[in-house]
Amino acid sequence: MTGMTCRELVHVVTDYLEGALPQADRARFEAHLAGCRGCRAYLDHMRMTLRATGRLTEDEVSPRARDALLAAFREWSGG
Repeated sequence: MTGMTCRELVHVVTDYLEGALPQADRARFEAHLAGCRGCRAYLDHMRMTLRATGRLTEDEVSPRARDALLAAFREWSGG
């Protein structure tokens, strides 16, 4: 089993929080967390954000807001 990078963790954090991450990937995720203070802080931040905002469905987001969010994430992730 290879280690998980910080970038990989960011890409799968939602699956982790939703309990949808396969067991092998969950183990890699948690092993990475054990040694990475920055990713632990990121995970805590994501949990706080979810608690504060609740859960929006795609249907609840206006097309304009959806496009703006997707553009921001593309710019942030470099893709």
